[in-house]
Amino acid sequence: MHLSPAHDEHPRTPGDVRFALAAELLALLGDRARLTLPHALTGGEADVGTLTEVCGAARPAVSRHLARLRLAGLVATGKEGRRTVYSLRDGHLRRLVDEALNVADHRLSDRPPHD
Repeated sequence: MHLSPAHDEHPRTPGDVRFALAAELLALLGDRARLTLPHALTGGEADVGTLTEVCGAARPAVSRHLARLRLAGLVATGKEGRRTVYSLRDGHLRRLVDEALNVADHRLSDRPPHD
């Protein structure tokens, strides 16, 4: 396996608390829908209806996933009239999702072709 150098390496050895919090974050994003939603929000704000179309899940499930992401502090909400719109709270989550997708790309390219 080829490991590319990290551009923004963590400057110090993380302690148990940091590892625990990082593990919680990764577990939260371990669901395909909850990984798809932040990726969809990299393009800007979106409402539940738009995110439901992108995600391909039922609207109640998307609402629950968004609530978990909001409670974890990963997405923010705002109002546009009567609509609630969601956005990423900061660029860290965007980079994390991008890196996860880059790892997936590398794993796919390392696979032998199917017959």
